[in-house]
Amino acid sequence: MDNLQRTDIIATMERYSNKLKDLRVKIYADGANLAGMLDAYQHPYIKGFTTNPTLMRKAGITNYQSFAENLLKAIPDRPISLEVLSDEFSEMERQAHLIAGWGENVYVKIPVMNTRREPSYELVKRLSHSGIKVNVTAVMTLVQVNDILKRIVGGSPCYISVFAGRIADTGRDPLPIIGEMLTALRLLPNAELIWASPRELLNIFQADSLGCHIITVTNDILKKMELIGKDLNEYSLETVKMFYHDAKQAKYNLI
Repeated sequence: MDNLQRTDIIATMERYSNKLKDLRVKIYADGANLAGMLDAYQHPYIKGFTTNPTLMRKAGITNYQSFAENLLKAIPDRPISLEVLSDEFSEMERQAHLIAGWGENVYVKIPVMNTRREPSYELVKRLSHSGIKVNVTAVMTLVQVNDILKRIVGGSPCYISVFAGRIADTGRDPLPIIGEMLTALRLLPNAELIWASPRELLNIFQADSLGCHIITVTNDILKKMELIGKDLNEYSLETVKMFYHDAKQAKYNLI
């Protein structure tokens, strides 16, 4: 992220901070750009942070532990979710204990299954009951949520990251699915549901209306906050102007 882009995002966040402060859903910044995450940290309505190996790879991170330790040193007082890297449950467990030791505010991200479709529920149970705060990630079904909930009863605080955007990508409406999941979570005070992989700014307000606990938000979505409440007639005019000027610049001609 260049300095100009960062400045634009900061200005937009400041402009709409009052509206975001009224939301019940907690906004977590999702990314792997340390400078961008530190910018987001300056805003009290950013309640936490998440990242994953894919985001870190795209950001050019080459040393996972060094990146994580620098992040945790700079942001010691808000939840930060960091993911294990192995596909083997025994190694996931070792890594989870290592990562959890990096800071009190760490939630360790455990995939809901490994690449062989083997569920991670028993690992989640062991970690949760050993005092580790877990973020179970890549969750997409109510069955998965119920199986997780059975294992974390009486355990440490736990996040369940539901990839609502990916559910929507399959043509399914994620809202009723998340609504059912939230109903299931009401019986467990140590569990919070994360609306992960949002696709548009509207998702923040949808998550809030459902009573979802947390939503992760990328910089791409944060940049759209300047559109909140925008006059639709003005937006229509801007769109028409865009088409007109692009056609003119392309020197299209009809004879």
